[in-house]
Amino acid sequence: MAQKKKAAKKAASKTTKKVSKAAKKVTKKAGVKKVAKKTATKKTTSKKIKPPAEIPKLKASLIGKSFQTTGGDASLKDYQGKYLVVYFYPKDSTPGCTTEGRDFTAALDRFKRAGATVLGVSRDSIKSHEKFKEKQGFKFELLSDPTEEFCKAFGVIKLKKLYGREFMGVDRSTFILDKKSKPVAAWRGVKVAGHVDEVLEKLKSL
Repeated sequence: MAQKKKAAKKAASKTTKKVSKAAKKVTKKAGVKKVAKKTATKKTTSKKIKPPAEIPKLKASLIGKSFQTTGGDASLKDYQGKYLVVYFYPKDSTPGCTTEGRDFTAALDRFKRAGATVLGVSRDSIKSHEKFKEKQGFKFELLSDPTEEFCKAFGVIKLKKLYGREFMGVDRSTFILDKKSKPVAAWRGVKVAGHVDEVLEKLKSL
């Protein structure tokens, strides 16, 4: 009887050890999975965070220089005393640029209440701007910059690709200038959907 009890105890002890080892392995694997999940989450989160867009420093000579707009010759100095939202777009009468202009027009009263004026800029001619503005009913001025002087001052001329062709073009961008024509906020590589609301939110925080 004593020998049978000893044998039973040994068998029970071995079973307990096996169960314990199996449990440890399961726990270890679960721990590895949790760490992997945390790492994956961190990687996914880090990809979503975009660094803030570079804010340009404008020369005093540019602030005082006159450019052609649909409202006549004007300079950044003429807009001082209020916030100025300057948005750069690639080309008149194209789908994305039309939608963006309409979005700014629809929100124009909200910009006025936030103490801001809106100014659109592209390399198109004044004649093209006037047709574009009239056809779409834009209620703000468009600045013509065929020499790219204004665009380059804000750093929006970039190498672009379309159908395998490389060319220098306007990177859709928006800037908020304070009451002394100093840029205080920037968006580069803009996606049109929801952009106007984002600019308005930033204005409210200034």
